[in-house]
Amino acid sequence: MSSSGIAEQAVTLFTQRERERFLTANPRSAELAERARQSLFAGVPMHWMSDWSTPVPLFVESAQGARFRDVDGHDYVDFCLGDTGSMFGHSPAPIAAALAEQAGRGLTTMLPGEDAVICGELLSERFGLPFWQVATTATDANRFVIRWARAITGRKMLLVIDGCYHGTVDDTLVRHRQGTTVHRAGLIGQARNLAKTCRAVPFNDLAALEAALAPGDIAALLMEPAMTNIGMVLPEPGYLEKVRELTRRYGTLLIIDETHTISTGPGGCTRAWNLEPDFLTLGKPVAGGVPASVYGCTAEMAQAMQIAREHASEMSGGHGHSGMGTTLSANALAMHCMRANLEQVMTDAAYAHMLPLAARLAAGLRELISRHGLAWSVSELGARCEFQFCATPPKTGAEAEAAFHDSLQMALHLYLINRGILITPFHNMTLCCPDTTAEDVDRLIATLDEALETLLAIPGVRLS
Repeated sequence: MSSSGIAEQAVTLFTQRERERFLTANPRSAELAERARQSLFAGVPMHWMSDWSTPVPLFVESAQGARFRDVDGHDYVDFCLGDTGSMFGHSPAPIAAALAEQAGRGLTTMLPGEDAVICGELLSERFGLPFWQVATTATDANRFVIRWARAITGRKMLLVIDGCYHGTVDDTLVRHRQGTTVHRAGLIGQARNLAKTCRAVPFNDLAALEAALAPGDIAALLMEPAMTNIGMVLPEPGYLEKVRELTRRYGTLLIIDETHTISTGPGGCTRAWNLEPDFLTLGKPVAGGVPASVYGCTAEMAQAMQIAREHASEMSGGHGHSGMGTTLSANALAMHCMRANLEQVMTDAAYAHMLPLAARLAAGLRELISRHGLAWSVSELGARCEFQFCATPPKTGAEAEAAFHDSLQMALHLYLINRGILITPFHNMTLCCPDTTAEDVDRLIATLDEALETLLAIPGVRLS
């Protein structure tokens, strides 16, 4: 039996039909998958690329705007958009032009150019934090900010939210289980006990938050203002304001990770909700899909960072290594693309197009769920929304995880893929970009409607 209201035997039969359909329609992807197994671990360049719903990886030939084409010549409407990496569409024209402009002017020099200055100014204006640094991925940005926070406060402990997503930062790969912080299930090759330097508490749980902060040993709370990777979980009214109050009371720095929640608007939740973080991190979409990330800080933090640098220099006799920064960080190509993205792509006009479409999609999903009599719900966050297999939107990561129905989710995703629509894997999140159209949104709703009608028509499908 299933909490989704749909019998597992029906999901199994439905999935079998769709897998056969995919393999018949995608011989070139199947051929490349077999070839790839000879040289690529798991047959893909990153092992999780084999974890989609398709029986073999779907190989892409090209992508533009809100669409891509696979190697078998099928066209798709893309609501995944590189899981936010291409949040403003694939290869926006200003980014393509910036790539071409910089290609013959040097890609990386380990020295700044005017683009870096302009990016810093644009970021300060957009997010309200005066000082910025550039890294290569959000994982890097978060790792560096954690180190700064520990240096500034003299404390070792980090606090995160149960079910959080901050890239692959070791310190954050923990869960909250029965009041205890433990390693995430499936974590590979972790040599040290992360619970010795990190605690996890549930989202929207102010009592648990204050209990974790009370010992006075937490350097920083690193959090998304809304959870986005374990299924969307939105903050309850007043929660984030109280988070800021409690972190200040206990001398803990607040780091807001906007890598996914930038879908809310040009200044993310930080500007939209007046969050007042000490640090802000942002990766994936900030350079229009070219690898780059940033972190910003208040003037107070910048001053404390300088003091920390001076102290480290004194302790090392003027020689040492901060442990932050990589050779390709802030390279000339990334900075030129970031400037183009901030000036011409990641604009108020873009959001004015994206947000109403996401609202249209959320409304359509709610109507669809109601019409089919399913105890599911829909969550919205700016340009993204998600349908979840629970009657009311979850309030914590644990509640969101409890609503997972992996086989049903994978079956629905595969049905959509077989009909030219892609949504974010591993849960049911969608993202609208400046190239998404109302027709695209309506097509997704109609195709999901067809999937549910097909699935619910299988004898014995609905549970009592």
